[in-house]
Amino acid sequence: MYYFRLFATYVRVGILGELEYRANFWINIIQSALDLCVALGGIAVVFSHTDTLGGWRQEELLALIGVYFLIGGLIRTLIRPSMIQFMEDVRQGTLDFKLTKPADSQVLVSIQRIEIWRLVDVLISLPVLGIAFLRLGASLGPIESAVFAVTLLSGALIIYSFWLMLSTCAFWFVKVENIQVIFMSMWPAGRWPVNIYPTWLRAVLTFLVPVAFATTVPASAVSGRITGATLIGTVALAAAMLLVSRWFWRVGIRFYSGASA
Repeated sequence: MYYFRLFATYVRVGILGELEYRANFWINIIQSALDLCVALGGIAVVFSHTDTLGGWRQEELLALIGVYFLIGGLIRTLIRPSMIQFMEDVRQGTLDFKLTKPADSQVLVSIQRIEIWRLVDVLISLPVLGIAFLRLGASLGPIESAVFAVTLLSGALIIYSFWLMLSTCAFWFVKVENIQVIFMSMWPAGRWPVNIYPTWLRAVLTFLVPVAFATTVPASAVSGRITGATLIGTVALAAAMLLVSRWFWRVGIRFYSGASA
């Protein structure tokens, strides 16, 4: 409960900070609406010529778009801003303020900055997912819903752990942002099923940059096409990456030389 209250405090601070730039709200709405129109327009064009794409039906791809915007919104709202601020703190030596507080430093770093207007992407994803679920109808039962929730949470944790490990490299390297730019440039590939890509790109999006686990796997769970091995592998990968990112963080902290050093 302590960390929930701490997170709520950072949310309030983030809201107060963002209220100074209210025009950002409308800009984000326009940008998100355009992105959604482009994504839905792409689906409409594809399915005007075929009934399936790589075995995926139109309503399943609609669910994939919803997951893509949901996870993308969480990345832009919390993960990316907090990690960018963390890297700035490492460069400027101001990470000391986090390390000396009576709370876990990794938690503080992970929730320290919230761009609340980016939640527009999350809000947009909800009706898209709702429409997809309604169109899937009988194929979406309690088991599929539970598996979807588990894979969605696992995908979010995988993305968080991946970003944390990239950002922790700031203890040794100066321009880690360049690596994160590469990730964000590859993120749009997640709005399509990973199995439609060439083998080499599929491997990159699955094992090097884990986009597939954040978008394709949860969306495949909605229609019951996910296998038991994939489900177990996704959950196991999420747990492993959380442990590894935690270990990597603790190693990085030992190499930190801040303003108080």
